[in-house]
Amino acid sequence: MNSTAPASRCGPLLALKSPINQQGFEYWNQKRGCRRMPARVDIDPSEILKILPHVFLLDVRQEPLDFRYRLIGTKMDEHMMGSYTGLWMSEIPHQKPPSRIWASCRRVVTEGEPLSSDTPYVGKNKEFLTTEDLIMPLSDDDAAVNMLFVTVGFV
Repeated sequence: MNSTAPASRCGPLLALKSPINQQGFEYWNQKRGCRRMPARVDIDPSEILKILPHVFLLDVRQEPLDFRYRLIGTKMDEHMMGSYTGLWMSEIPHQKPPSRIWASCRRVVTEGEPLSSDTPYVGKNKEFLTTEDLIMPLSDDDAAVNMLFVTVGFV
């Protein structure tokens, strides 16, 4: 695949439209080095101030699989249909299985690889049709995904 992010000798290449997601992927890729994925401790919010308003951090629970909103960037919070911090996706009607966002998060957890997808926009601002979501895995042991680092660009 072609990528707007610089090629890495160690990892996947993604075709990303959103500058926010391009920067998020470059940061994630830099932080992981030649590991499969970085750990949460590698992510320093002070290093990503420009994109931080567009970031989500999701905790991953394995059994049963679910995703909890740990951090929601200010720009993302403006566009949400409610206050999701601390909620599990399974508690949010349009995000619980079998939603597209749920399936995308599950795929990243299963494969341990970043995934970019366009998701229909559900929010307060009617001028956006879709969002380009970039979901990137984080792992404390470089094997099991225990958190997702997500950036979102509005299209």
